[in-house]
Amino acid sequence: MDKREKIIKIRATDDEYAALMERSPKPRLAEWMREYCLGAKVPRANQVPNVDPALLRQLSGMGNNLNQIARAIHNQDWKPVDRVQIIAALSSLQRELNLMRMENAKDDS
Repeated sequence: MDKREKIIKIRATDDEYAALMERSPKPRLAEWMREYCLGAKVPRANQVPNVDPALLRQLSGMGNNLNQIARAIHNQDWKPVDRVQIIAALSSLQRELNLMRMENAKDDS
């Protein structure tokens, strides 16, 4: 897909703008105008997939754990025990991710 580099500006009165917004079934006027004027649907690159909210919460918690691990690593006041705990925490996160991947693969099939 080619990158859109050309800008087209139009001036409209308040009434014209309101009429355009009323006719547009799309939340973004530019997208509707492209489809209407060019006669073809324009694919959107940034559509957000539907994801189970429970899965998002679980991933968010794992992300928080990973941030805590990163902070501990950057702190650099390490003891040998800390390194073992960090490796154990990373291994635990990896196991959780693998389980989530397997569970979601089952749901998709």
